[in-house]
Amino acid sequence: MTLSPALSDIAALLCLLSILLVPVAVAGLSLINTGLGRSRSASHMMLSSLCLASVAALIYFAFGFAWQGSAGGPSYQFFINGRGWNWIATGSFFFRRIDLDGSPASLAALLGMVSVALAALIPLGASSDRWRLGAACASTVLLAGWTFPLFAHWVWGGGWLAQLSGLDGLGHGFVDAGGSSAIQVVGALTALSMAWILGPRRGKYTVEGMPSAIPGHNSVLVSLGCILALIGWIGLNSAGALLFAGATPGTTVRIAMNTFLSAAAAGLMAAAITRVRFAKPDASLTANGWVGGLAASSAACAFVVPAEAVVIGGIAGALVVFSVEWFELRLGVDDPAGAISVHGVAGLWGILAVGFFANFAPPGTALNGQASPTASGQWLAQLVGIATLIGFVLPLTYGLNWLLNRFYPQRVSPEGERQGMDLYELGAGAYPDFMTHGDDFSQR
Repeated sequence: MTLSPALSDIAALLCLLSILLVPVAVAGLSLINTGLGRSRSASHMMLSSLCLASVAALIYFAFGFAWQGSAGGPSYQFFINGRGWNWIATGSFFFRRIDLDGSPASLAALLGMVSVALAALIPLGASSDRWRLGAACASTVLLAGWTFPLFAHWVWGGGWLAQLSGLDGLGHGFVDAGGSSAIQVVGALTALSMAWILGPRRGKYTVEGMPSAIPGHNSVLVSLGCILALIGWIGLNSAGALLFAGATPGTTVRIAMNTFLSAAAAGLMAAAITRVRFAKPDASLTANGWVGGLAASSAACAFVVPAEAVVIGGIAGALVVFSVEWFELRLGVDDPAGAISVHGVAGLWGILAVGFFANFAPPGTALNGQASPTASGQWLAQLVGIATLIGFVLPLTYGLNWLLNRFYPQRVSPEGERQGMDLYELGAGAYPDFMTHGDDFSQR
Protein backbone atom coordinates (compact mmCIF):
# COMPACT_ATOMS: atom_id res chain seq x y z
CA MET A 1 0.00 0.00 0.00
CA THR A 2 1.16 3.52 -0.74
CA LEU A 3 0.65 7.14 0.11
CA SER A 4 -2.96 8.28 0.15
CA PRO A 5 -3.57 10.64 -2.79
CA ALA A 6 -5.53 13.08 -0.62
CA LEU A 7 -6.53 13.56 2.97
CA SER A 8 -9.49 15.44 4.36
CA ASP A 9 -8.74 18.39 6.61
CA ILE A 10 -9.74 16.36 9.65
CA ALA A 11 -7.56 13.42 8.61
CA ALA A 12 -4.59 15.72 7.90
CA LEU A 13 -4.92 17.41 11.30
CA LEU A 14 -5.28 14.09 13.09
CA CYS A 15 -2.26 12.74 11.21
CA LEU A 16 -0.19 15.76 12.22
CA LEU A 17 -1.17 15.41 15.88
CA SER A 18 -0.33 11.70 15.75
CA ILE A 19 3.10 12.41 14.25
CA LEU A 20 3.81 14.84 17.08
CA LEU A 21 3.45 11.94 19.53
CA VAL A 22 6.19 9.87 17.89
CA PRO A 23 9.09 11.71 19.62
CA VAL A 24 7.63 10.43 22.90
CA ALA A 25 8.54 6.93 21.67
CA VAL A 26 12.05 8.22 20.97
CA ALA A 27 12.25 9.37 24.60
CA GLY A 28 10.89 6.04 25.79
CA LEU A 29 13.38 4.00 23.82
CA SER A 30 16.21 6.22 25.09
CA LEU A 31 15.23 5.50 28.69
CA ILE A 32 14.88 1.77 28.02
CA ASN A 33 18.32 1.59 26.44
CA THR A 34 19.81 3.58 29.30
CA GLY A 35 18.19 1.53 32.06
CA LEU A 36 19.23 -1.78 30.52
CA GLY A 37 22.85 -0.67 30.19
CA ARG A 38 25.52 -0.16 32.82
CA SER A 39 25.40 2.79 35.21
CA ARG A 40 28.81 4.02 34.12
CA SER A 41 27.53 4.52 30.57
CA ALA A 42 24.12 6.05 31.37
CA SER A 43 24.95 9.64 30.52
CA HIS A 44 26.71 8.54 27.35
CA MET A 45 23.64 6.59 26.29
CA MET A 46 21.28 9.54 26.76
CA LEU A 47 23.62 11.92 24.93
CA SER A 48 24.06 9.37 22.15
CA SER A 49 20.29 9.14 21.83
CA LEU A 50 20.03 12.90 21.35
CA CYS A 51 22.89 12.98 18.89
CA LEU A 52 21.74 10.01 16.82
CA ALA A 53 18.17 11.30 16.63
CA SER A 54 19.53 14.67 15.50
CA VAL A 55 21.87 13.18 12.91
CA ALA A 56 19.10 10.94 11.58
CA ALA A 57 16.66 13.84 11.22
CA LEU A 58 19.20 16.12 9.50
CA ILE A 59 20.45 13.47 7.08
CA TYR A 60 16.90 12.46 6.22
CA PHE A 61 16.08 16.13 5.63
CA ALA A 62 19.18 16.60 3.47
CA PHE A 63 18.74 13.67 1.12
CA GLY A 64 16.98 10.70 2.77
CA PHE A 65 13.46 11.72 1.77
CA ALA A 66 14.68 12.39 -1.75
CA TRP A 67 15.39 8.63 -2.03
CA GLN A 68 12.16 7.64 -0.26
CA GLY A 69 9.81 10.02 -2.05
CA SER A 70 6.06 9.62 -2.21
CA ALA A 71 3.69 7.68 -4.39
CA GLY A 72 3.36 9.19 -7.83
CA GLY A 73 6.59 11.15 -7.54
CA PRO A 74 9.61 10.89 -9.87
CA SER A 75 11.53 7.64 -9.59
CA TYR A 76 13.82 5.19 -11.33
CA GLN A 77 12.38 1.94 -12.60
CA PHE A 78 13.66 -1.38 -13.85
CA PHE A 79 11.68 -3.42 -16.34
CA ILE A 80 10.91 -7.14 -16.36
CA ASN A 81 8.83 -8.53 -19.23
CA GLY A 82 7.74 -5.03 -20.10
CA ARG A 83 6.46 -4.23 -16.60
CA GLY A 84 8.05 -1.33 -14.74
CA TRP A 85 9.12 -1.79 -11.12
CA ASN A 86 9.83 1.29 -9.05
CA TRP A 87 13.03 0.94 -7.01
CA ILE A 88 14.12 4.42 -5.84
CA ALA A 89 12.72 7.93 -5.84
CA THR A 90 14.47 10.87 -7.47
CA GLY A 91 13.12 13.73 -5.43
CA SER A 92 14.76 17.01 -4.50
CA PHE A 93 17.16 17.38 -1.60
CA PHE A 94 16.40 19.45 1.51
CA PHE A 95 12.61 19.04 1.15
CA ARG A 96 12.60 21.35 -1.85
CA ARG A 97 9.52 21.21 -4.10
CA ILE A 98 7.41 19.84 -1.26
CA ASP A 99 4.47 22.01 -0.29
CA LEU A 100 4.73 22.06 3.51
CA ASP A 101 1.03 22.72 3.88
CA GLY A 102 -0.37 19.52 5.30
CA SER A 103 -0.35 17.67 2.00
CA PRO A 104 0.20 13.89 2.12
CA ALA A 105 3.77 14.32 0.84
CA SER A 106 4.64 16.87 3.53
CA LEU A 107 3.13 14.71 6.27
CA ALA A 108 5.03 11.69 4.94
CA ALA A 109 8.26 13.69 5.09
CA LEU A 110 7.58 14.71 8.70
CA LEU A 111 6.61 11.19 9.71
CA GLY A 112 9.71 9.80 8.02
CA MET A 113 11.93 12.29 9.84
CA VAL A 114 10.71 11.29 13.30
CA SER A 115 10.52 7.61 12.35
CA VAL A 116 14.13 7.41 11.23
CA ALA A 117 15.13 9.04 14.53
CA LEU A 118 13.32 6.20 16.30
CA ALA A 119 14.97 3.58 14.08
CA ALA A 120 18.41 5.04 14.83
CA LEU A 121 18.04 4.24 18.54
CA ILE A 122 17.49 0.53 17.95
CA PRO A 123 21.14 -0.33 17.10
CA LEU A 124 22.24 1.95 19.95
CA GLY A 125 20.58 -0.36 22.49
CA ALA A 126 22.29 -3.44 21.04
CA SER A 127 25.70 -1.73 21.05
CA SER A 128 25.63 -0.04 24.44
CA ASP A 129 28.72 0.16 26.66
CA ARG A 130 31.10 -0.16 23.71
CA TRP A 131 29.99 1.97 20.71
CA ARG A 132 31.89 5.22 20.24
CA LEU A 133 29.71 8.31 19.90
CA GLY A 134 31.36 9.58 16.72
CA ALA A 135 31.21 6.16 15.09
CA ALA A 136 27.55 5.76 16.05
CA CYS A 137 26.78 9.08 14.36
CA ALA A 138 28.63 7.97 11.23
CA SER A 139 26.68 4.70 11.13
CA THR A 140 23.43 6.63 11.54
CA VAL A 141 24.28 8.59 8.40
CA LEU A 142 24.18 5.30 6.49
CA LEU A 143 20.88 4.27 8.08
CA ALA A 144 19.07 7.59 7.63
CA GLY A 145 20.61 8.47 4.29
CA TRP A 146 20.29 5.17 2.49
CA THR A 147 19.04 1.98 4.16
CA PHE A 148 15.86 3.34 5.74
CA PRO A 149 14.69 5.56 2.85
CA LEU A 150 15.39 2.84 0.28
CA PHE A 151 13.21 0.23 1.97
CA ALA A 152 10.63 2.83 3.00
CA HIS A 153 10.29 3.77 -0.66
CA TRP A 154 9.64 0.16 -1.60
CA VAL A 155 6.87 -0.06 1.02
CA TRP A 156 5.38 3.45 1.32
CA GLY A 157 6.64 5.43 -1.68
CA GLY A 158 5.08 3.43 -4.49
CA GLY A 159 8.04 1.04 -4.73
CA TRP A 160 8.14 -2.49 -6.05
CA LEU A 161 6.96 -4.19 -2.85
CA ALA A 162 3.78 -2.13 -2.88
CA GLN A 163 3.42 -2.85 -6.60
CA LEU A 164 3.13 -6.58 -5.90
CA SER A 165 -0.59 -5.91 -5.58
CA GLY A 166 -0.72 -5.92 -9.36
CA LEU A 167 0.21 -9.60 -9.53
CA ASP A 168 -2.25 -12.44 -9.13
CA GLY A 169 -1.95 -14.39 -5.90
CA LEU A 170 -0.16 -11.63 -3.93
CA GLY A 171 -3.14 -9.94 -2.31
CA HIS A 172 -2.71 -6.22 -1.79
CA GLY A 173 1.04 -6.35 -2.19
CA PHE A 174 3.35 -5.97 0.78
CA VAL A 175 1.45 -4.17 3.56
CA ASP A 176 2.93 -2.40 6.59
CA ALA A 177 0.74 0.37 7.96
CA GLY A 178 2.85 1.50 10.92
CA GLY A 179 6.43 0.49 10.20
CA SER A 180 7.07 -3.02 11.57
CA SER A 181 9.36 -3.49 8.59
CA ALA A 182 10.66 -0.08 7.52
CA ILE A 183 11.32 1.15 11.06
CA GLN A 184 11.55 -1.80 13.44
CA VAL A 185 13.15 -4.55 11.37
CA VAL A 186 15.44 -2.24 9.38
CA GLY A 187 16.68 -0.77 12.68
CA ALA A 188 17.06 -4.24 14.18
CA LEU A 189 19.07 -5.52 11.23
CA THR A 190 21.44 -2.60 11.72
CA ALA A 191 21.57 -3.57 15.41
CA LEU A 192 22.48 -7.15 14.51
CA SER A 193 25.16 -5.93 12.13
CA MET A 194 26.69 -3.68 14.77
CA ALA A 195 26.57 -6.40 17.44
CA TRP A 196 28.51 -8.69 15.08
CA ILE A 197 31.02 -6.01 14.14
CA LEU A 198 31.62 -4.72 17.68
CA GLY A 199 31.70 -8.09 19.38
CA PRO A 200 30.53 -8.76 22.95
CA ARG A 201 31.34 -6.61 25.98
CA ARG A 202 34.33 -7.52 28.13
CA GLY A 203 33.27 -10.10 30.68
CA LYS A 204 30.09 -11.10 28.88
CA TYR A 205 31.35 -14.56 27.92
CA THR A 206 33.56 -16.92 29.87
CA VAL A 207 36.54 -18.65 28.32
CA GLU A 208 34.24 -21.62 27.73
CA GLY A 209 31.88 -19.39 25.76
CA MET A 210 29.07 -19.32 28.29
CA PRO A 211 27.30 -15.95 28.75
CA SER A 212 27.48 -14.14 32.07
CA ALA A 213 24.61 -12.04 33.35
CA ILE A 214 25.20 -8.28 33.18
CA PRO A 215 21.91 -6.86 34.48
CA GLY A 216 20.68 -3.41 33.60
CA HIS A 217 21.28 -0.77 36.24
CA ASN A 218 17.85 0.90 36.53
CA SER A 219 14.57 -0.94 36.02
CA VAL A 220 12.61 2.21 36.92
CA LEU A 221 13.90 3.99 33.83
CA VAL A 222 13.02 0.93 31.76
CA SER A 223 9.44 0.81 33.04
CA LEU A 224 8.94 4.54 32.47
CA GLY A 225 10.35 4.13 28.98
CA CYS A 226 7.79 1.40 28.23
CA ILE A 227 4.89 3.71 29.13
CA LEU A 228 6.29 6.54 27.01
CA ALA A 229 6.87 4.12 24.13
CA LEU A 230 3.18 3.16 24.20
CA ILE A 231 2.12 6.78 23.76
CA GLY A 232 4.54 7.33 20.90
CA TRP A 233 3.58 4.07 19.20
CA ILE A 234 -0.11 4.97 19.19
CA GLY A 235 0.85 8.13 17.30
CA LEU A 236 3.18 6.23 14.97
CA ASN A 237 0.63 3.57 14.07
CA SER A 238 -2.19 6.08 13.66
CA ALA A 239 -0.20 8.39 11.40
CA GLY A 240 1.12 5.53 9.28
CA ALA A 241 -2.34 4.03 8.83
CA LEU A 242 -3.84 7.39 7.82
CA LEU A 243 -1.08 8.11 5.32
CA PHE A 244 -0.23 4.73 3.88
CA ALA A 245 -3.15 2.38 4.55
CA GLY A 246 -6.21 4.46 3.65
CA ALA A 247 -7.50 4.53 7.22
CA THR A 248 -10.27 6.95 8.11
CA PRO A 249 -10.09 9.27 11.16
CA GLY A 250 -12.53 7.07 13.05
CA THR A 251 -10.27 4.06 12.56
CA THR A 252 -7.65 5.59 14.85
CA VAL A 253 -9.71 4.52 17.86
CA ARG A 254 -9.29 0.90 16.86
CA ILE A 255 -5.62 1.46 16.04
CA ALA A 256 -4.94 2.88 19.51
CA MET A 257 -6.85 0.02 21.12
CA ASN A 258 -5.01 -2.61 19.09
CA THR A 259 -1.64 -1.05 19.89
CA PHE A 260 -2.31 -1.01 23.64
CA LEU A 261 -3.75 -4.52 23.70
CA SER A 262 -0.82 -5.95 21.73
CA ALA A 263 1.69 -4.44 24.15
CA ALA A 264 -0.29 -5.56 27.18
CA ALA A 265 -0.62 -9.13 25.95
CA ALA A 266 3.06 -9.29 25.04
CA GLY A 267 4.21 -7.94 28.39
CA LEU A 268 2.03 -10.34 30.38
CA MET A 269 3.09 -13.26 28.21
CA ALA A 270 6.75 -12.47 28.84
CA ALA A 271 6.11 -12.13 32.58
CA ALA A 272 4.24 -15.45 32.67
CA ILE A 273 6.90 -17.34 30.74
CA THR A 274 9.75 -16.03 32.89
CA ARG A 275 7.69 -16.78 36.03
CA VAL A 276 7.30 -20.40 34.93
CA ARG A 277 10.91 -20.80 33.80
CA PHE A 278 12.74 -18.90 36.55
CA ALA A 279 10.22 -19.06 39.44
CA LYS A 280 9.98 -15.24 39.39
CA PRO A 281 9.02 -12.83 36.60
CA ASP A 282 11.95 -11.08 34.98
CA ALA A 283 11.57 -7.29 34.84
CA SER A 284 13.83 -6.66 31.85
CA LEU A 285 12.35 -9.45 29.73
CA THR A 286 8.84 -8.32 30.61
CA ALA A 287 9.74 -4.82 29.43
CA ASN A 288 11.26 -6.30 26.29
CA GLY A 289 8.07 -8.25 25.69
CA TRP A 290 5.98 -5.08 26.08
CA VAL A 291 7.99 -3.21 23.44
CA GLY A 292 8.04 -6.32 21.26
CA GLY A 293 4.24 -6.23 21.30
CA LEU A 294 4.37 -2.63 20.13
CA ALA A 295 6.75 -3.51 17.31
CA ALA A 296 4.55 -6.41 16.21
CA SER A 297 1.37 -4.32 16.34
CA SER A 298 2.44 -1.76 13.75
CA ALA A 299 2.05 -3.65 10.47
CA ALA A 300 -1.54 -4.83 10.95
CA CYS A 301 -2.78 -2.19 13.40
CA ALA A 302 -5.52 -0.90 11.06
CA PHE A 303 -6.69 -4.27 9.75
CA VAL A 304 -7.39 -6.50 12.76
CA VAL A 305 -9.98 -6.71 15.50
CA PRO A 306 -8.87 -6.28 19.14
CA ALA A 307 -8.97 -10.02 19.85
CA GLU A 308 -6.53 -10.61 16.99
CA ALA A 309 -4.28 -7.84 18.31
CA VAL A 310 -4.13 -9.71 21.63
CA VAL A 311 -3.05 -12.88 19.80
CA ILE A 312 -0.42 -10.99 17.80
CA GLY A 313 0.96 -9.40 20.98
CA GLY A 314 0.93 -12.62 22.99
CA ILE A 315 2.91 -14.48 20.34
CA ALA A 316 5.33 -11.56 20.06
CA GLY A 317 5.96 -11.61 23.82
CA ALA A 318 6.77 -15.31 23.74
CA LEU A 319 9.04 -14.93 20.74
CA VAL A 320 11.00 -12.14 22.41
CA VAL A 321 11.71 -14.15 25.56
CA PHE A 322 13.06 -17.17 23.70
CA SER A 323 14.78 -15.11 21.02
CA VAL A 324 16.81 -13.10 23.54
CA GLU A 325 18.14 -16.35 25.00
CA TRP A 326 18.78 -17.86 21.56
CA PHE A 327 20.82 -14.92 20.30
CA GLU A 328 22.85 -14.72 23.51
CA LEU A 329 23.41 -18.41 24.17
CA ARG A 330 23.43 -19.99 20.72
CA LEU A 331 24.77 -17.25 18.46
CA GLY A 332 27.02 -15.43 20.92
CA VAL A 333 25.40 -12.06 20.16
CA ASP A 334 25.70 -9.60 23.05
CA ASP A 335 22.61 -7.36 22.89
CA PRO A 336 22.21 -5.53 26.23
CA ALA A 337 18.80 -4.06 25.38
CA GLY A 338 17.45 -7.10 23.56
CA ALA A 339 16.87 -4.79 20.59
CA ILE A 340 17.40 -7.44 17.92
CA SER A 341 14.70 -9.66 19.40
CA VAL A 342 12.33 -6.86 20.41
CA HIS A 343 12.34 -4.96 17.13
CA GLY A 344 13.60 -7.59 14.71
CA VAL A 345 12.02 -10.91 15.65
CA ALA A 346 8.78 -9.36 16.92
CA GLY A 347 8.71 -7.00 13.94
CA LEU A 348 9.07 -9.91 11.51
CA TRP A 349 6.21 -11.69 13.25
CA GLY A 350 4.09 -8.54 12.97
CA ILE A 351 4.74 -8.42 9.22
CA LEU A 352 3.75 -12.07 8.82
CA ALA A 353 0.66 -11.57 10.99
CA VAL A 354 -0.79 -9.31 8.29
CA GLY A 355 -1.04 -12.35 6.05
CA PHE A 356 -2.83 -14.37 8.74
CA PHE A 357 -5.22 -11.86 10.28
CA ALA A 358 -5.63 -8.70 8.19
CA ASN A 359 -9.05 -7.80 6.82
CA PHE A 360 -8.96 -5.34 3.92
CA ALA A 361 -12.58 -4.27 3.77
CA PRO A 362 -13.14 -0.79 2.28
CA PRO A 363 -12.34 2.19 4.56
CA GLY A 364 -15.28 3.02 6.77
CA THR A 365 -16.63 -0.55 6.70
CA ALA A 366 -13.51 -2.50 7.71
CA LEU A 367 -14.03 -4.88 10.60
CA ASN A 368 -17.55 -3.69 11.40
CA GLY A 369 -19.48 -6.79 12.34
CA GLN A 370 -18.06 -9.99 10.92
CA ALA A 371 -14.50 -9.74 9.61
CA SER A 372 -14.05 -10.70 5.98
CA PRO A 373 -11.36 -13.22 5.00
CA THR A 374 -7.77 -12.10 4.53
CA ALA A 375 -6.93 -11.23 0.92
CA SER A 376 -5.90 -14.30 -1.04
CA GLY A 377 -2.13 -14.70 -1.18
CA GLN A 378 -1.43 -11.85 1.24
CA TRP A 379 0.83 -14.09 3.31
CA LEU A 380 2.99 -14.70 0.24
CA ALA A 381 3.42 -10.96 -0.37
CA GLN A 382 4.45 -10.57 3.26
CA LEU A 383 6.99 -13.37 2.88
CA VAL A 384 8.48 -11.57 -0.13
CA GLY A 385 9.01 -8.53 2.08
CA ILE A 386 10.57 -10.62 4.84
CA ALA A 387 12.89 -12.33 2.35
CA THR A 388 13.92 -8.91 1.05
CA LEU A 389 14.75 -7.71 4.54
CA ILE A 390 16.85 -10.75 5.45
CA GLY A 391 18.33 -11.46 2.04
CA PHE A 392 19.07 -7.91 0.89
CA VAL A 393 18.80 -5.31 3.67
CA LEU A 394 20.83 -7.32 6.21
CA PRO A 395 23.82 -7.90 3.88
CA LEU A 396 23.58 -4.29 2.72
CA THR A 397 23.63 -2.74 6.17
CA TYR A 398 26.29 -5.15 7.41
CA GLY A 399 28.51 -4.47 4.40
CA LEU A 400 28.19 -0.70 4.71
CA ASN A 401 29.01 -0.73 8.42
CA TRP A 402 31.83 -3.22 7.93
CA LEU A 403 33.42 -0.86 5.41
CA LEU A 404 32.90 2.05 7.78
CA ASN A 405 34.63 0.09 10.53
CA ARG A 406 37.68 -0.38 8.29
CA PHE A 407 38.18 3.38 8.05
CA TYR A 408 36.63 4.59 11.30
CA PRO A 409 36.82 1.98 14.10
CA GLN A 410 33.47 1.58 15.81
CA ARG A 411 34.41 0.07 19.15
CA VAL A 412 35.81 2.04 22.04
CA SER A 413 39.28 1.12 23.30
CA PRO A 414 39.63 -1.48 26.09
CA GLU A 415 40.55 1.33 28.48
CA GLY A 416 37.40 3.21 27.59
CA GLU A 417 35.25 0.18 28.18
CA ARG A 418 36.95 -0.47 31.51
CA GLN A 419 36.42 3.10 32.70
CA GLY A 420 32.93 3.37 31.31
CA MET A 421 31.71 5.42 28.39
CA ASP A 422 30.72 8.34 30.61
CA LEU A 423 34.18 9.05 31.97
CA TYR A 424 36.09 8.06 28.86
CA GLU A 425 34.14 10.00 26.25
CA LEU A 426 32.32 12.64 28.31
CA GLY A 427 34.59 13.20 31.29
CA ALA A 428 31.81 12.86 33.87
CA GLY A 429 29.39 10.21 35.04
CA ALA A 430 25.62 10.25 35.24
CA TYR A 431 25.61 9.54 38.97
CA PRO A 432 28.45 11.56 40.55
CA ASP A 433 27.21 10.93 44.10
CA PHE A 434 27.44 7.16 43.75
CA MET A 435 30.24 4.74 43.05
CA THR A 436 29.91 2.86 39.77
CA HIS A 437 31.62 -0.49 39.48
CA GLY A 438 34.36 -1.30 37.03
CA ASP A 439 34.83 -4.74 35.55
CA ASP A 440 38.27 -5.56 36.88
CA PHE A 441 36.62 -8.72 38.17
CA SER A 442 35.73 -9.88 34.66
CA GLN A 443 37.47 -12.87 33.19
CA ARG A 444 38.63 -11.07 30.08
